[in-house]
Amino acid sequence: MTLVELIVAFTILALLSTMAVPLAAYKVRRDKERELNYALRQIRKAIDDYKDAALANKIQTKLGTDGYPETLEDLVKGVNLSQSADAKVIKFLRRIPMDPMTGTYDWGKRATQDDPLSTSWGGQNVFDVYTKSTEHARDGTLYSTW
Repeated sequence: MTLVELIVAFTILALLSTMAVPLAAYKVRRDKERELNYALRQIRKAIDDYKDAALANKIQTKLGTDGYPETLEDLVKGVNLSQSADAKVIKFLRRIPMDPMTGTYDWGKRATQDDPLSTSWGGQNVFDVYTKSTEHARDGTLYSTW
């Protein structure tokens, strides 16, 4: 009787553990999607803040950039205020967030001159960012279109 009880208990335990693995994988994917949304929102807000500062003539921008940063690193390094006599620097990001889908700090970039669906960056400015992951989201869309 004891051996039969042990086999039944082991079978129940195995069944429950096989049901838990897909749920754990689903949660990991959902967490990565949430982190991706947050990182994209953070970078895009910094780009918009940079553009707003350029439009308000608070910072000087180079010709051909349309008031957008030349690189993502410009958002972290900061830019000198144009009206400041003592060279104050305004920073828009503390650091570039990691792309949770690829595990790198390398984001895909688009310039204002680039095609909206392009995966190659013209290099004039940074108008938008996207993940370089080729995976599909739970809703079937590519993560790179988020």
